[in-house]
Amino acid sequence: MSLTVDRRWIDYLSAEDIAFLKRFVLASGTLKQLAQEYGISYPTIRLRLDRLIEKVRLIDEHTSISPFELRLRMAYADGRLDDETFRLLLEAHAESSAG
Repeated sequence: MSLTVDRRWIDYLSAEDIAFLKRFVLASGTLKQLAQEYGISYPTIRLRLDRLIEKVRLIDEHTSISPFELRLRMAYADGRLDDETFRLLLEAHAESSAG
């Protein structure tokens, strides 16, 4: 029996995100242990994981959008863009793509 896995989603994650996933797996998914390893609080680790989950969901849900829009949405999910900047860039991209 052959098992195929769509690895496309992982191609959009940063090296930092992948390193975080590896440490998460090695910590047996224990956020408390992971927080200790990073030397930060549990809520900060929880926020980081929630943002990573959101990025993976965005990739899965938006398979037909342009690579630029996907990266824009991921940057927003990662907290690197504020609401207004995200909205303006998304609108500008939609206008440039329309014609």
